[in-house]
Amino acid sequence: MMPTTEVPALKISGLTKTYNNGFTALKGIDLTVPQGGFFALLGPNGAGKSTTIGIVSSLFPPSAGTVEIFGVDLFKNPAKAKEFLGVVPQEFNFMQFENVQDILINQAGYFGITARDARPRAEKLLKALGLWDKKDTKARMLSGGMKRRLMIARALMHKPKLLILDEPTAGVDIELRRSMWEFMEYINREEQTTIILTTHYLEEAEQLCKHIAILDKGEIRINTDMKSLLASLDIESFILDFAKPFDGQIHLTNVVKFQQIDELSLEVTLKKGESLNDVFAQLSAQGVQIASMRNKSNRLEELFISLVENNLTEKLSND
Repeated sequence: MMPTTEVPALKISGLTKTYNNGFTALKGIDLTVPQGGFFALLGPNGAGKSTTIGIVSSLFPPSAGTVEIFGVDLFKNPAKAKEFLGVVPQEFNFMQFENVQDILINQAGYFGITARDARPRAEKLLKALGLWDKKDTKARMLSGGMKRRLMIARALMHKPKLLILDEPTAGVDIELRRSMWEFMEYINREEQTTIILTTHYLEEAEQLCKHIAILDKGEIRINTDMKSLLASLDIESFILDFAKPFDGQIHLTNVVKFQQIDELSLEVTLKKGESLNDVFAQLSAQGVQIASMRNKSNRLEELFISLVENNLTEKLSND
């Protein structure tokens, strides 16, 4: 018996979108998202991420191309395809004068789930997201962080197999962001939900996602696994902490770039493999002694710099 090939969670083929004003937001992109994990869809503002999500969530049609969600053609069988899909958009789009629990129960009704069956699911999600004590509160009375969590709960009411999170932690404090990701990791693990994430907090993508695609000017520039992508970076940044304050002007040569953060620290970017000893020598000659150093944590930020300035796309294709 021949082995079966796992159907992708999402398969986009030749997706193009040209608006009435003539602007082409997507230029025939192809993208396959495997089942079961976290997938990062990143790119600068205006890259086409929101357009892609808008088409997949049926907010507007494409100019050309196809979308399949767990093997179901979104445009030929939209009702069936959307049974597999949950979307958390950037904007709050629920009824502000409904109470929290009713928002979830009404959402379940769109998928044929009775109120009786929806209540236990709503209770489970609201408790998991720290909103159970707000179940009878009008949505407009919630804080921004609570509204963000309510959006996630609403998208999960029908137990979608694919969840798209569009900037889900924007404007959320660090502690709440951490608890939200712990919950999403639980959903991914326990309910086998595939999660597509867009974010400007690039450390989230690096920590959570095994695969990554980068959109730029309506085209997929990179589509690979996170480990290979980070290994391909040909620059590396370090934070150097001074032994004592230095308020003079620092000069460095033979580095990609440098920036004095404050009187006690300096960020230095080098090509991978280059020694820091020369940097230390130059700083010592200027009266700056280094007490400690560490890698800059946000390596994906360096990735975007490499993509734009150092032709990382070509490097990856040649590896």
